[in-house]
Amino acid sequence: MIGSINAHSTTSTSGATASKATSKAEPTSGAPENQSATNTQTSSTQTISTLGRQLADSASRAEARDRTLSRSELADKATSLLDQILGDVYQANKAKYNSEVPKTDDPELLARAKQATEFVTSSDRGSRSVKNPFGSLSNEQLTNIIYDDNGSYTVNERRAAYYESDDREQAWRVKVAAQAMDEYNRTGKLTNFFRSVLDHFKGLPAIEQAQYPKNYASDLESKISLDFNYRTHRAEGKSEEPMNLIKMLFDQSQKQLSRLSQEKTNPDSPTNY
Repeated sequence: MIGSINAHSTTSTSGATASKATSKAEPTSGAPENQSATNTQTSSTQTISTLGRQLADSASRAEARDRTLSRSELADKATSLLDQILGDVYQANKAKYNSEVPKTDDPELLARAKQATEFVTSSDRGSRSVKNPFGSLSNEQLTNIIYDDNGSYTVNERRAAYYESDDREQAWRVKVAAQAMDEYNRTGKLTNFFRSVLDHFKGLPAIEQAQYPKNYASDLESKISLDFNYRTHRAEGKSEEPMNLIKMLFDQSQKQLSRLSQEKTNPDSPTNY
């Protein structure tokens, strides 16, 4: 779903990636340098063990889910889980979710949940003044958080992860659409565009692939094999506008449909999601 998603991240790297998502402790004024360094290492280690453990557990649950559910069951599961953080269910319980606090006394988890809620509420007002606590995670880790309703993350944490994921997806779409139009203007073809979209699709986690039509990949493969020149075809009166083809492929994404549904049910939300 998301900007050349790398679906091959492993849980063994979760801890290292997690350390990028939070900053190390700053030395306090007047503290001995070696003591500050020790405190910094301790803080960093705790950060890794806290978030890294959560991410590893989420990855294990995602693997088990994807292994046991069929494609159609995964699609239904995705729809239900997204509604929890985007759709009518979220809107009906928004006040509750904004006051949700993790059932823990871990200051790291409490601070992150608070930051996620501040980010979400700020973003929903059209502001990006608050940093997304999940901005440094991998695409696969974001996906695992979004679709994890085990209780490890607050609803607003999952929503914040979705926002970061969707930002990356939209940035990729803008980029690949521009490349497609350049390809068409130069060659009359969209073959490289179809190849980029297929590669992107193949990199998505199973629960996100399941939200696309079953023949999505095979349809792209057929277009790639055809290597069709739409400019020549148009001269024969059978052309398809290139932007229509681009839009057609993007519109088939169930994630995009979920985003549009959210905008309809919550008109005050920013249009960038």
